[in-house]
Amino acid sequence: MTPPVAPPVPLIGRLILAHGFTQTARSWDRFVELLVERGFAPGSLQAVDLAGHGAASDVTATLWQSADQLVDAGGNGTYVGYSMGGRVALHAALAHPDRVERLVLIGATPGIVDDGERGERRAADDRLADHIEAVGVDQFVDEWLANPLFAGLDAETAMRSDRLRNTTAGLASSLRNAGTGTQQPLWDRLGEIRCPVLLLVGSDDVKFASIAEHMAEHLPDATVDVVDRSGHSAHLEQPQATVDALLGWLGQAPV
Repeated sequence: MTPPVAPPVPLIGRLILAHGFTQTARSWDRFVELLVERGFAPGSLQAVDLAGHGAASDVTATLWQSADQLVDAGGNGTYVGYSMGGRVALHAALAHPDRVERLVLIGATPGIVDDGERGERRAADDRLADHIEAVGVDQFVDEWLANPLFAGLDAETAMRSDRLRNTTAGLASSLRNAGTGTQQPLWDRLGEIRCPVLLLVGSDDVKFASIAEHMAEHLPDATVDVVDRSGHSAHLEQPQATVDALLGWLGQAPV
């Protein structure tokens, strides 16, 4: 019997994938497999290790510097970023509009507007960095995954073993230099992003669903899509549904 042929993929160029905090480029493996099954050439998909993570554990970088490094690695294409990776991809879209052709953000934020709240978050990030250095990666990853934000992950989708590839110094550095508390709010710059933007959010991720709706009001060309039966990590909890949402949107995006 002749195996089924994957439907043709729209001519959309490359997809560059940016992971979340404590993850690495390998966290996208299942997502990439599904895209290849749908007809993407493996060479058109690139997952990048962000500063402080994976093969870049010894790299120290701010969000703007991380954005430069991401674009240097990815080149021209559609940038897909999750959580921390979404914040980096958002900075990349602002710093390199000629390289970021489309932008997909999964559970990401343009930053904390209130100066006091942002200062409190930065202090909390610094304390958490100190804690990582005190307890080590193994204990911290278990504590991190116990966060209610990740309640939708199970032993397989949490990919704990991949997170343990990170280093104490790398994760602490990431928090101190590129944590949410360090991020100057970008809400008033969203109107500068002229490329199409897809804002993906899990149906159970109430906080980030609200953020996505507000972002869409400021972006010139934005679509909000909700992934059912998922929380903050929609692409890990419901990878097939997330791929379907992405491909549906890409099929209507300009070539």
